[in-house]
Formats: sequence, structure tokens, C-alpha cells
Amino acid sequence: MKVGLVQQANTADMELNKQNLVKGIYECAKQGAELVVLQELHNGLYFCQVEDTDNFDQAEPIPGPSTEMFGAVARELGIVLVLSLFERRAAGLYHNTAVVIEKDGSIAGTYRKMHIPDDPAYYEKFYFTPGDLGFQPIDTSVGRLGVLVCWDQWYPEAARLMALAGAEILIYPTAIGWETSDTDAEKTRQRDAWQTVQRGHAVANGIYVVTVNRTGYEADPSGVTGGIPFWGTSFVAGPQGEILAQASTDKAENLVVDIDLAHAEDVRRIWPFFRDRRIDYFDDITKRFRLK
Repeated sequence: MKVGLVQQANTADMELNKQNLVKGIYECAKQGAELVVLQELHNGLYFCQVEDTDNFDQAEPIPGPSTEMFGAVARELGIVLVLSLFERRAAGLYHNTAVVIEKDGSIAGTYRKMHIPDDPAYYEKFYFTPGDLGFQPIDTSVGRLGVLVCWDQWYPEAARLMALAGAEILIYPTAIGWETSDTDAEKTRQRDAWQTVQRGHAVANGIYVVTVNRTGYEADPSGVTGGIPFWGTSFVAGPQGEILAQASTDKAENLVVDIDLAHAEDVRRIWPFFRDRRIDYFDDITKRFRLK
């Protein structure tokens, strides 16, 4: 099947952002995409650069306005759509939540981001409660989707648990960029590490990986840092870690990529990592640290 990735540079105008997203979705569908993935927190700017209680006003319920709007688009085009929203679950309880919309516009399932970062310019712990839905793939008409979000992509345990539950594709809506004071060499190392670890998930699990990052520069509203130039580089990796398609670092663009889910099973037959796992000795993986 064909998978569409919409890599976008956002503005403070949320309605304009959503209009641009819809244009990207239509373009992907026009090229035959059956599954379209959007970037993390795609409706607005990456507000987590600062800790500001007014930003909670951007959150919305699920179901809510965004699932209704994008659901109508999915229904019209007959596609499965992966969203990334700022969820208001209750007063004082918010999540960073991915939503999968089925071809009929209904909600096929949700995933709440499990790993929440707290770094300079990425103050997500101020806003998001860690997810409580576990690592459960979402069944759709195009396959079983293992949807994770951004910081989750650094954790092999998350990818493995999704794969063990039958996920056929790992999907990572993402918002990651550079610290402006870093050297060019350091920036390259960071982006290479980001892509390499996800390609490793593809290899270790014999699975496709779809990652959609935002692009463009977003200023720090507080002026404390130099803001974030998001590095784009949205990509699709095959089950042996091969890069099937990759977007630019600095342009909004849409990718449509052919993937073959049957090929993933062929790869697992020649690299049977699941067969050879020593699950009888893996109990310690749940410990915070091991001294012995």
C-alpha cells in the first residue's frame, strides 16, 4: 500500500495550519495514499518551549473539533489518518495523544504518549500526563498500526512491545529540532542518532517505520533560548532498516511511499529475532538499573 507523510512548517495561525494540513492530505490521497500520517501536535506551534498556563487553552477533548474536522476529510477521501493532538481529558489532566481515524471518519483508536521529556525548550512534563493506555496497536482497514509519539522513538522497549502485540507498522508523529547554539557537527550527530535508533527498531523487529517530523523555525516566546529550527527529515524505513524515502530538513513537503507488508514477514523468516529471544532471562529489563 501507499503511505503519505505530511511534513509542515507551522505558524501561530492554527486555522491556516489546519488548512495547509488538509491540502497536504489531499495531495497524498491524490497520489494514491491509503494511510496518511501527520506530525506531532500539528495544529499549532510547538508551545512546550515555555511553561505557560495559558497554553492549556489550546487543548481539546477527544472526540472533539479536530477529530470531527479531520474525520470528515478521511471519510471523503477514503483514507486512514493519523493525528496528533493536545488532549484535554479533564480539568488539570492533559495528554499528548495520537488518534487514528478510520476510512469512514470514525475513531479507530488512540494512543497517549508514554515517555514525556523535560529538557530546555521541551518542557512537556509541565503540560502532559504520561499515557495510561499502554503499548497497544490500533487495528484499521489498512493494517495494525503501532502508533507512538516523538520521545517514545528513543526507547526500544516501546517498539518491541508494539511489535510483539502484532503491529505491522511503527508510526512516530514527531517534533524535534536543533539547539541554535550547537555546532554543525553536533547537529549532524543528533539528527543521525535520531534516525539511526529508529532504523534499529525497524531491523530488530522486522517492521516498517514511518516518522513524520515538523520543519521550519519556531521562536522561543520567552526569548531565553534561540528557538528551535525543526529538522524535518521525515522518513520511511523498511524492515531491514533501509531508507525508502526521506524529506528535506528545511521544506514543507509531502511524501508518498510504497510499502509491502508481506515483505516484512519474508524478512522475519530470514532474520528470526523473535524466535531466538531469551525471554526466560529478560525479567531484569523492568528494573530501573542493574548493578550485577
